[in-house]
Amino acid sequence: MERREFIHTAIISALATAMQPTLAFAQSKTGMHKPPRLRAGQTVGLIAPSSNVMENQDIGFAIDILKSFGFKVKTGQHLYARHGYLASEDQVRAADVNAMFKDPDVDAIFCLRGGYGSPRILPYLDYASIAKHPKVIIGYSDVTALLNAIYTQTGMVTFHGPIAAQNFTDYTLSQFKQVLFDAQAATIAAPPAFETAEGRAERDNRITVITPGVAEGKLIGGNLSLMVKLVGTPYEPDYRGNILILEDVSEAPYRIDGMLTHLKLAGKLQQLAGIAFGKCSDCEIDGNSLSIEQVLNDHLQPLGIPVIRGLMIGHIDDLATIPIGVRARLDTSQPAIQLLESGVS
Repeated sequence: MERREFIHTAIISALATAMQPTLAFAQSKTGMHKPPRLRAGQTVGLIAPSSNVMENQDIGFAIDILKSFGFKVKTGQHLYARHGYLASEDQVRAADVNAMFKDPDVDAIFCLRGGYGSPRILPYLDYASIAKHPKVIIGYSDVTALLNAIYTQTGMVTFHGPIAAQNFTDYTLSQFKQVLFDAQAATIAAPPAFETAEGRAERDNRITVITPGVAEGKLIGGNLSLMVKLVGTPYEPDYRGNILILEDVSEAPYRIDGMLTHLKLAGKLQQLAGIAFGKCSDCEIDGNSLSIEQVLNDHLQPLGIPVIRGLMIGHIDDLATIPIGVRARLDTSQPAIQLLESGVS
């Protein structure tokens, strides 16, 4: 055998050996897996997969929030660690995620907060083990990357919803319990009721139909900037025929423009069945700028798919709980998302 041919054969063999576990795992993924529903008396794990809170008393607050549901709380081994803007080093934060899924005494997993850093831990997660131990995992903002990666790699439904370090409004509590405790094929993310009166009309939670229509597909998405960061990685979800939920916070219109441009140039937006854009909180600027409305119209109207703006998804007090991976219907004549199945078993 010639030297060049030998080297070529050796490289191919080495690559095949290195990829074998990944390929074997990919082939083992079959369909969607729903975690068991939540019940009072269960033990829930509390982790910080991204950033941490500033003070330990805020962790105590989050623990009290979880106990208010009747849960027992098990804290991650490194929950109180801090590493600059991260809640400890990448492998350490990943280890807490892996440990909570493996722990037979833990029934569900709550994220303390978002912040920054969850994409950094994705290569260190034990997806094979996570797939064997389906559990509710919930959070939003930066946690978007973790939720979509776990769904993509394991087929397990994850939940874009409240973090532990927040008070639940009546709306947030109702949506949370409807999806995770009652195991319903619920109607979610509609704005809370507003009583109109003389001189009073809804302002904060207005619904805008960008493109009318009806779409059905699996729910994917979350924070726009995190979805952009997943493009081209093994952890981005399949956009084909699905419904993308989006939200963001403190991003100028030109940055929203740039992120939507990225998704469009990558061919992702064109694959979707529909889009539900929630809130872009604190995203308007004064001066020479397009508005968020103009940016969304520019990018989303030409797609020719149903698009609605203003649902209760985002960095807001009244927050819906969205099951990632569940089939749903988006009918722009109704200001809501209709789940076609429950997110938990």
